[in-house]
Amino acid sequence: MLAALLVGGPDALAQSWPAKTVRIIVPFAPGGTADTLGRLVAQRLTESFKENFIIENRAGAGGAIGSDMVAKAAPDGYTLVVSGIAHFCILPALSKTVPYDPLRDFTHIALFGGPPGVLVVNPSLPVRNLKEFIAHAKVEGGKLTYGSPGNGTQGHLIAEQLKQVAGIQMTHVPYKGASLAVADLIAGHVTVTSTTLTTAATQIKAGRARALAVSSVKRVPDFPELPTFAELGYPELSALIWFSLSGPAGMPSGIVSRLNVEVRRILQLSDVRERLRPEGIEPGNLDPKEFTAFLAAEVKRWGPIIRASGATAD
Repeated sequence: MLAALLVGGPDALAQSWPAKTVRIIVPFAPGGTADTLGRLVAQRLTESFKENFIIENRAGAGGAIGSDMVAKAAPDGYTLVVSGIAHFCILPALSKTVPYDPLRDFTHIALFGGPPGVLVVNPSLPVRNLKEFIAHAKVEGGKLTYGSPGNGTQGHLIAEQLKQVAGIQMTHVPYKGASLAVADLIAGHVTVTSTTLTTAATQIKAGRARALAVSSVKRVPDFPELPTFAELGYPELSALIWFSLSGPAGMPSGIVSRLNVEVRRILQLSDVRERLRPEGIEPGNLDPKEFTAFLAAEVKRWGPIIRASGATAD
């Protein structure tokens, strides 16, 4: 059988895959969006291919440890990684010590999607919408403080980009996580927070935080009254905190194609879409070539914003 596969080349290997358990590395601790999406997809892939797809959490260094492990693995389709904007676009621009190149060292398979960012203010702030907030910030002249999940997070970068395009000043207060930033917003320790809609949704619905704009391309069904940055005149702020599936560079195209088709099918299932809807996650639907081009564009997009912010991870 092995001799026949070798004679058949990559196509034969792709058709016989998977013949054993496939590991999907999540380079973060359990419980976050990367872990949740990874487990959701892994469970359905197990059902589809009749082989186990298991999640292994390898957290550390902002996602670099687990990602580098996959970059150095054999490109046989048995070691994959939940990739994403944080550790494939932002972290390499923040740190000179990231041991992998997000484009050169990986095969990019499928885009899962992800939640949008949201700009929220304490209800005591005398503003009802983004236009009033920008006018208020200009009057305050840099006295406003805004919280984010941390230096270099997308929440930080969206707020920095808003400062640039709207011509306002705010003082950044980085937190060690999105929930802490939202908690301090509610307590009044900061007046603004830029974070994920997933994290802030409960507080927005309870009226403890006032949402001004969301970074999704279109309005989120669970928040139909919340406008997007784009429709308010700031299309530059359209962005998702996206996650995806990648593997080592040089994976056989047949395996990549089979995985891509199956992941896209899974993400369009009605029960899966319903599971993702409350978090504002619009499932991705790109083929491998389109997804790789999307990633390259994201790498190019966020680098200048990170440099302008002055944020570093080293």
